[in-house]
Formats: sequence, structure tokens, C-alpha cells
Amino acid sequence: MAFWIAAAVCFLAFANGANDNFKGVATLFGSGTAGYRITLAWATLTTAAGCLLALWLARGLVEAFKGKGLVPAAVAAEPRFLLAVSLGAAATVLLATRFGFPVSTTHSLIGGLVGAGWLASGGQVAFRALGTAFLLPLLLSPLLALLLTLSLYPLVSRARRALGVTRESCLCVGVETSVVALAPGGAASAAPVLSVTQGQRTACAERYQGRLLGLDAGRLLDAVHFASAGTVGFARGLNDAPKIVALLIAAEALSPSLGLLAVAAVMALGGLLSARRVAETLSRRITTMNAGQGATANLVTSLLVLLASRYSLPVSTTHVSVGALFGIGTVTGTARRDVVVAILLAWVTTLPLACLLAATAYRLLPPG
Repeated sequence: MAFWIAAAVCFLAFANGANDNFKGVATLFGSGTAGYRITLAWATLTTAAGCLLALWLARGLVEAFKGKGLVPAAVAAEPRFLLAVSLGAAATVLLATRFGFPVSTTHSLIGGLVGAGWLASGGQVAFRALGTAFLLPLLLSPLLALLLTLSLYPLVSRARRALGVTRESCLCVGVETSVVALAPGGAASAAPVLSVTQGQRTACAERYQGRLLGLDAGRLLDAVHFASAGTVGFARGLNDAPKIVALLIAAEALSPSLGLLAVAAVMALGGLLSARRVAETLSRRITTMNAGQGATANLVTSLLVLLASRYSLPVSTTHVSVGALFGIGTVTGTARRDVVVAILLAWVTTLPLACLLAATAYRLLPPG
């Protein structure tokens, strides 16, 4: 049974990487600061760093997601229960990834713990602990991210103008192909035509010009933007890895160190192979942004997720990141509310779907 639990947890880690790997660096891609491959590589590297330090900096999350306190201790150590939780959570996250919805692995795990735990314990689930220790941080964190972004970005924007840094418009210069019709009976041919159009933020990167501390403001901001995105990636690995590896430790399938290495490797693989759909949603569908706006959203996200990891609060990087991006879109008037509503609906269904899938898996799995 230990082998199958390890396999199921790796399945969950792959799903987490596919859905979550881009959440810290989406602003780099969305603002045109970096291309998809560079952005994905930076996400993979920084997330791996957070994963590898998780047991030292976020050990409390390991204990929280073993299920103890939520279900009886005997149930929390039952292999069938742990396998069902892993399968239910992984299937939920992969389904959302298939449709490009950024959802919470944390929510999926909680739903799996409740669904499988309900059947395994005969209904002895500590719902009070579920509300205070798990759901309250998950519900409050995106609202806090939204409010912090709404407050911080106007201050950053005013400071930029006071320092003499301005935004520059761009021109999109490219080649279009026009079809030239020939005389009757002749064939049509294509001729290249040079086109110059006023840039839109959805098509061209908006840049900053001016100097700060003797340095080019645009390049300095790009460096800050990369650093802030890397911090979110690190924070995500720090917050997510212990929740997943907790299932391996509870089942005694692998040692903590080996389990963490396995989870980090498979999470990276999931991001490298299957992150594109969610990347497009986070980078371009919620709101348009420039580098300064993206860096502000990342700073808010990384601050909240790092603090939550330090105090063992199971917040979702997804919820915090989307809250910050929506805050930027609200300030600039570019938020796509229909996309945000669709994401919210996906969030609402995540926990009950994981609960149902985990309960079904527990019912179908043989005892022992």
C-alpha cells in the first residue's frame, strides 16, 4: 500500500505543478517582461528552492495536513484514507487545469480530508477545527490581497511620478500579408506590407523611462519584477510542498527528506509539461498589466504567503495571487469581471468536488 500512496502523492504533486507553477510569475509573462520559456524556467527554479526548505521553515503545515485534529488519529494514519485523499485532490486539480482554471490545491486537500475522513471515521470530522484553522485563512486571504493591492498601487504610482519616471507608449511594427488578386484566370499571390500601429497593452509591452539612483528605470524595474516573481515562486513552494509531503510522512511511505525531494521534482515536471492553460488565464485573461503593476501584485502575494507559511496558516497561493491581480485590474479599470466570476465559481466547486471524489475513492479502494 505504501507504494500506491507514494504514486498517488506524486500524481497530486504533478497536478499541483501544472496548476500552480505559474502563479507567481504570471505577471512577467502578462506584462511582456519575459517570454514564456524564461518565465517558466524562473518559476521552476524558485519553486524548487521553496520546496527544499519547507521542512525547516514550514514544518507546522506538515502537521496540519496529516489530518490529525480534523479526523481521529487512527483514521489519519490509515493507508486507505491517505490514498483516497491523494487521489481525490489530484483528480480535482487536474480537471481544473484541463479547463485553464487556477484553483487551490489546499482547498482540494481539505475537501479530500473531509470526504474520505467522513466515511473512514463514521462522520467524526471536527468541523469546528475545519472552519477556524483551515477555511477562515482561505476565505480571508484573497480579500486581504485585494485590499492591500488597492491601497499599495496608488502609492507606488504616485512615488514613480514624483521621482520623474514616466511610462512610454510603444509602437507595434510588423509585417502583414495582403492578397493581391490577379486578372481572371490567374493565381492570387501574397505580398508583405509593413504596418505600424499604435501599441495596445494587450499586444505590446509598456515600458518605463527615466533614471533612478543613476540606473535606467526600466531595467531596474525589470530586476525588481523578476525578484518579486521569484519570491512568490519561493513562497508557493514553501507553502504547498509540506501540505503534499505530509501525506507521505503520515503513511511512512518515504522519509521526510526523500519525500520532499520527490514532491519537488514531480511538481517541477508538472509545471514544465502542463502549465500553459492556467498560465494564459493568469497572465492575460484576468487583467492587462505593465511591469510596475505586476511587480506590485507580486510583492503583495509574496508578503502574504510568506507570513502565512511562517505561522502555519494554510492559505492558497492561488487565492492570494488572483486577489492581487484583480486588485490591479480594479485600480486600472482593466479587470475582466466575467473571467474572475468564472474563477470564483471554480473555487466554490473545488472543495465539494474533491470531497466527493475522495469519498468515492475511499469507498472503492479495498481495506488494508
